[in-house]
Amino acid sequence: MSTANSASPLKQATPESSPPEKIILGVDPGTQVAGYGIISVAGGNMTMIQYGVVQLSKYTTYQLKLQKLYETILRLIDEYHPDEMAIEDPFFGKNVQAMLKLGRAQGVVMAAALSRNIPIVEYAPRRIKQSVTGNGNATKDQVAHMVGHLLNQQLDPQFFDATDALAIAVCHHFHANALPVVSNKKTKKGAWGAFVSENSNRIL
Repeated sequence: MSTANSASPLKQATPESSPPEKIILGVDPGTQVAGYGIISVAGGNMTMIQYGVVQLSKYTTYQLKLQKLYETILRLIDEYHPDEMAIEDPFFGKNVQAMLKLGRAQGVVMAAALSRNIPIVEYAPRRIKQSVTGNGNATKDQVAHMVGHLLNQQLDPQFFDATDALAIAVCHHFHANALPVVSNKKTKKGAWGAFVSENSNRIL
């Protein structure tokens, strides 16, 4: 695919013969490198569609990094038409400036999804690791290994941003009943708005 040299797809799977019930885009935002992973779910089975990275370190200003990240995620959405987006929840660290920049990167990724009415769900890093490996303190290498096993794919362990993004998508599949941030898009399984109205007791 063409992404103006800002996104590097590592692998693209052969399209499925039967249409998927759901396509999930997982994103691991970053200010230097951002990862993305796209999976399809059919009959409860997961299949990897593509995973890759968005190289942002070569751009000179932070504003330009955000612009390229937004444009690339939007391009992925328009090309693969995901039903839902899963993203890593902001984490708290000691470096306030780093947290602020990461929060902005997460914001533009979410803005790209919202501009296409894609429902968004956020997951804490520990929950992602727990869902995929059974260990909330798993290393990135362990996460990548288990994601490859679950998707029956030989993944490149050098690109943890991409494998982490796949893990986020897989985590979302395992937590399919999580409520989305936005709920006005009709998916192949029905409207998110209908889900919310029928399960009002689950809204906090």
